[in-house]
Amino acid sequence: MIRSAIEAMHNAYCPYSNFKVGASALLKDGTIVVGTNIENASYGLSMCAERACLYNVYSKGYRKNDIISFCVAAKKIVTPCGACRQVMIELMNPDTLVVLTDSLGHSKEYQVKDLLPDSFKLEV
Repeated sequence: MIRSAIEAMHNAYCPYSNFKVGASALLKDGTIVVGTNIENASYGLSMCAERACLYNVYSKGYRKNDIISFCVAAKKIVTPCGACRQVMIELMNPDTLVVLTDSLGHSKEYQVKDLLPDSFKLEV
């Protein structure tokens, strides 16, 4: 899964920040789904790797109960932005393992709920 996120990182389109990010989700059936960051001159239209990956997971018909773990890779270990954390808390189980790694394979582990404590969420 870490290798898949690092490979996805190399597919980033980031001419403005030059900061490549890749993400991968490991699903219960063994499938790995990836995403990468895609920037745009109109910055608001850019997409982070984490959201690209999760939207890819959902567009393939998988849901939060299918996601076993999630990995974010960049040249250095970074946590997801606030927008990605909000999407993660809604589209993933709060106990899902999130591995943050750098391009050399050093990593830190969190659970989704630890990345956005006291989050805004739909109460059903």
